[in-house]
Amino acid sequence: MGYPDRPGWLRYIQRTPYSDGVLYGSPTIENVGKPTIIEITAYNRRTFETARHNLIINIMSAEDFPLPYQAEFFIKNMNVEEMLASEVLGDFLGAVKNVWQPERLNAINITSALDRGGRVPLPINDMKEGVYVMVGADVPFSSCLREVENPQNQLRCSQEMEPVITCDKKFRTEFNIDWCKISLVDKTKQVSTYQEVIRGEGILPDGGEYKPPSDTLKSRDYYSDFLITLAVPSAVALVLFLILAYIMCCRREGVIQLVHHSAIQKSTKELREMSKNREIAWPLSTLPVFHPVTGEIVPPLHTDSYDNTSMPLMQTQQNLPHQTQIPQQQTAGKWYP
Repeated sequence: MGYPDRPGWLRYIQRTPYSDGVLYGSPTIENVGKPTIIEITAYNRRTFETARHNLIINIMSAEDFPLPYQAEFFIKNMNVEEMLASEVLGDFLGAVKNVWQPERLNAINITSALDRGGRVPLPINDMKEGVYVMVGADVPFSSCLREVENPQNQLRCSQEMEPVITCDKKFRTEFNIDWCKISLVDKTKQVSTYQEVIRGEGILPDGGEYKPPSDTLKSRDYYSDFLITLAVPSAVALVLFLILAYIMCCRREGVIQLVHHSAIQKSTKELREMSKNREIAWPLSTLPVFHPVTGEIVPPLHTDSYDNTSMPLMQTQQNLPHQTQIPQQQTAGKWYP
């Protein structure tokens, strides 16, 4: 009441809109002597009828009932709202009492595994979230609880194996306890590190009269800062733009290809002009050397009127003046000149 949310030590859980809601938690020593009023408002979903109830929680100190030996168990097959049921919690405290044999035994804190960083279980095989239950007693821990601290069980826990605990069968029928996560705390051996806080009057020491800065401060020239922050980047951007424009406009690949093609055409034309004007002897290998009938040597043919550039290399298909036709044999057996 009077606050936007519940106290930090008080939690609330309700699985479905039609299941029971549970308030649970353990106050700290700072909340001792301060009554906590919980304002509960409920309404009917069908008629929207509203009801309000105030729950007053009086927190008393536990120094009159000291429980210096505290053990925290992790129960894997329970949810927090199931553990908070009076009959289930009574059965668990009864099993712990049979193992521990104390005169006084109380539950100190019950916390869901999700509040300790646990993962939400998969909705298969009726898996549970798990719950941490801390109990306190007035006598030292029993030998069964001390078995968790021996080296053999510690080694098995490091290898993710179940430790060997003789009294596990007293819990196994209803509670599946993870013995590797059990925590034993002996308050009698802990050294108190609490230091009393000495509070002052809340008034700062006198530092003298406040002196504001003088009105005759020199004005600062921001022209150089302007040049550095604006002009220099602009100049660099302009240079880059000019370089990019030169590459895109003056160094294009198409212009280079056209120049290269024009140079090839010009060279080809020059070679053709030179080949027309040359005066060299025709290669002897392309002319007949001996007369086919008389066997005389035929002088090479030099004709200046020939266009050497268009003359074929082989002249076997032409009738030269120095050549004589050889008579051919006909199929009828007659000879023709």
